[in-house]
Amino acid sequence: MEISSLFETLMLVCFGCSWPLNVIKAYKARTARGTSLPFILLIITGYIGGITAKVLNHQTNYVLVVYFLNLIIVMANLVVYFKNAKLDKIAKPVVTSTSEKVSA
Repeated sequence: MEISSLFETLMLVCFGCSWPLNVIKAYKARTARGTSLPFILLIITGYIGGITAKVLNHQTNYVLVVYFLNLIIVMANLVVYFKNAKLDKIAKPVVTSTSEKVSA
């Protein structure tokens, strides 16, 4: 086992531990507000790039499995984002102005 693969796996496991927490938080929030679609797409693109590099370099080892697991979890985050965006469209608009005057 190469030490570089071990460190790459460590990085992916650390990132991978945060994604399920993010998916759960977004699912419970039931809103897409505060979630960045470009950020999610950028992460997905990065994982696809990492997977592609591993395949092109014929480095199909256990690290590739971790890439795929992370990609699947981030794609679940994408699904939750679109579900929440749909819920946001259905929801009534929230009044943000607190300066309404009450007539006496």
